[in-house]
Amino acid sequence: MKLTKTLLLTVGVLAAGSFAPCAHGDVTLTTLVSFGGTNGANPYAGMLRGEDGNFYGTTAAGGTNGYGTIFQMTPAGALTVMASFNRTNGANPTAGLAQGVDGKFYGTTYSGGTMGYGTVFNMTTNGTLTSLVSFAGTNGVYPKAGLVEANDGNYYGTTALGGTNYVGTIFKMTTNGTLTTLVSFDPQGGSPYAGLVQGVDGSLYGTTYGSSTAFKMTTNGTFLTLYSFTGGDDGGNPYAELVQGADGNLYGTTFFGGTNGYGTAYKLTTNGAFTALVSFGGTNGAYPQGRLAQASDGSLYGTTEGGGAYTNPSGYGYGTAFKLTTNGTLTTLFSFSGTNGVNPQGGLVQGADGNLYGTTVDGGASGKGTIFRLNITVPPPPSFLMVEETGATLTLTWSATVGQNYQMLYKTNLNQINWDNLGPTNIATNASMTTLDATGPDQQRFYRIELLLP
Repeated sequence: MKLTKTLLLTVGVLAAGSFAPCAHGDVTLTTLVSFGGTNGANPYAGMLRGEDGNFYGTTAAGGTNGYGTIFQMTPAGALTVMASFNRTNGANPTAGLAQGVDGKFYGTTYSGGTMGYGTVFNMTTNGTLTSLVSFAGTNGVYPKAGLVEANDGNYYGTTALGGTNYVGTIFKMTTNGTLTTLVSFDPQGGSPYAGLVQGVDGSLYGTTYGSSTAFKMTTNGTFLTLYSFTGGDDGGNPYAELVQGADGNLYGTTFFGGTNGYGTAYKLTTNGAFTALVSFGGTNGAYPQGRLAQASDGSLYGTTEGGGAYTNPSGYGYGTAFKLTTNGTLTTLFSFSGTNGVNPQGGLVQGADGNLYGTTVDGGASGKGTIFRLNITVPPPPSFLMVEETGATLTLTWSATVGQNYQMLYKTNLNQINWDNLGPTNIATNASMTTLDATGPDQQRFYRIELLLP
């Protein structure tokens, strides 16, 4: 909106509130599904939020034939088995799904197919399953990770083994199943357990578990190692795929290494500059495998396969869900205890309701895994209610939650990189708050209000 100060001076107001990076509020876990075998068993991967708002995923076992399933779940927890693998069309999927621009779901199975080395498949929204590729050895074997649809319309993925040197491959596949091997990893390492992510620069980014690297690759197969993990404080053996944050940096985890040997979380620029963010310590989680997810509050959320407050009789932890700010502040949100799930290996996904959804490999009512929802109580973002001008002073009023802390910011030009603070922070005592600004000689000002959670 624009407010006329005089015939020559206007003040522009950016009427939008936002969250600042924040810690969690109250967190509760709700078990939505306990797998029992016929409806699937042992979901290793996280879920995809589909275009229709439902969640889609895979189980590595169970179903009609015992070789795994593809399922749909509504946000309320109603589960539908859409397809069951029969070994010929694939078996034991350990990866999640990708939904293409054609609306179909694409994925991989770890084994099964013509040679038993795994497959690539697609499935329509009504559950029709089609095998597109059966891996044969030289073109890769045992894909542990899912696919990414790149902006050229092709799908890209990895196999954990196979290829020229039998330590894994990177491949490209058209939607009709024509597969091209782009990279065969060398004998010194390889073994990518993670899938790929396409950056905003169009390049593909990934990790290798066996040789402990992070890499960059163009869609025509030009390969560059960005970082080699030492297994020390920086971590070792990255299992999970990378995610590109809103700040343009790549974020990921390592399964081993760090100060305590239980894995790390890290930040990596697209030119390979590395920053260790946190070392897991056991009680706050251990051995992260799933991909991080950046939620609408700007923080990263994930799971650890082990660690936490609860352990089995041999002392191995049941796993955790955690929150990580981009500057490295770690908060354990939940420790799994058995009946509500054991050993989450997949990542989390944010639903339209703002809550986080995920899976555990084991535990639940039948011990065959669960789907859960983490309800995170976060106050609503502020919004401007009124902007009034009196002489050279603006009165800005915004919605607030009693007891929460807010900071008003401004710019004189939207091309400025940083916002400036307008006065001190304000603790809300009512459902609305007001700030005054004597704009002085500025031709225009743009305003923003942030909710600052502790």
